Amino acid sequence: MNYESRISVDPVGHPADPVADGAPVRRRRTLIIGAVLIGLVLAALAYYASRAGSAEAPAASEQVPSVTVVAPGRQTIEGEVNVTGTLAARRNLPVGVVGEGGRVVSVLVDAGDWVRQGQVLAVIDRSVQEQQARGAVAQIAVAQADARLAQENLERALQLVDRGFISRAEVDRLTATRDAANARVAVARAQADELRARNARLNIVAPAAGLVLQRQVEPGQTVSAGSGVLFSIAQNGELELLAQVGENELANLSVGLPVEVTPAGTTQAFTGQIWQLSPTIDPQTRLGTARVALRYDPALRPGGFATAVLRSGTVSAPVLPESALQSDGEGSYVYIVGDDNRVVRRNVRLGNVTRDGIIIAEGLAGTERVVLFAGGFLAPGDAVRPVRAAGARP
Repeated sequence: MNYESRISVDPVGHPADPVADGAPVRRRRTLIIGAVLIGLVLAALAYYASRAGSAEAPAASEQVPSVTVVAPGRQTIEGEVNVTGTLAARRNLPVGVVGEGGRVVSVLVDAGDWVRQGQVLAVIDRSVQEQQARGAVAQIAVAQADARLAQENLERALQLVDRGFISRAEVDRLTATRDAANARVAVARAQADELRARNARLNIVAPAAGLVLQRQVEPGQTVSAGSGVLFSIAQNGELELLAQVGENELANLSVGLPVEVTPAGTTQAFTGQIWQLSPTIDPQTRLGTARVALRYDPALRPGGFATAVLRSGTVSAPVLPESALQSDGEGSYVYIVGDDNRVVRRNVRLGNVTRDGIIIAEGLAGTERVVLFAGGFLAPGDAVRPVRAAGARP
């Protein structure tokens, strides 16, 4: 039988080995696939590493809180303090019984009347005292009669002593009798004057001119020195506002500053001026009193409530809202953000309260980055991310 076999030969003429010819191809293919797989693994590792890094960065940034800050600058402000207080008489004169008292016969004035100094306000019954006064006047007449008789006896004795009918001792006795009689006349007159003065004190009179604010007595009422105040008089009708002012604001006020006072229930403003500042501060309320002098006006009623605007001149200082201010046992303070974005405490002294906020009298230059909100949740040294308030200065 004839068998045909195909034997490939290379160009030189040598036969080709089929096994030896396919091995390099398979090795190259394996190397390529391995390289691709290694590249994919490296790419995946790089991808996950980048994702992990980007995830850690926001987490770190989220741990730093954002705070709103503002650089307050300095403003020229008209010093103005809004306060409240009570209207009262500048000089309130309480009038009561200065004598022995008795039953009131008549009351001659009422609340709201103007009176002059010495004017009779009420009259107390004096029927008994008048009889006593008449008796005292009679005692004067008796004493005067005795004094005249003693004087005449002495004169007669002096005419007889030179003739030897009366001794010098008798003259001395008659002289002493005359002197005693004259003394009794003086005593009787003093007693009568005392009774007249007591009777005059039964009239309740005004100690000074002014406006009657209160009347607390009626005809038929029995009064005495222990009856208390029967009339209250505002001397010369002068009034005042007892304005309650915080101790910080009180330090910036002075006597003579103008004040606008508006009584409760009205829109009418009255102009006055501070005439006295309280030398003490109430330890409970931390308030002092500014006394504002006012002229009389029917719309100003003592005992009423009123608001006032106290003007203390112009100042140039930073102004901050109340939300930026903190306080503790050491006083008032604010938090500012330093150049390293860390919180720093800054003690300040507060000034007057204005419509725009509270004046910072000391402690700030105005260029600092002041934390506006959430200062109570911060502590010195905390790292923050400052965010300027909308509309704030750059």
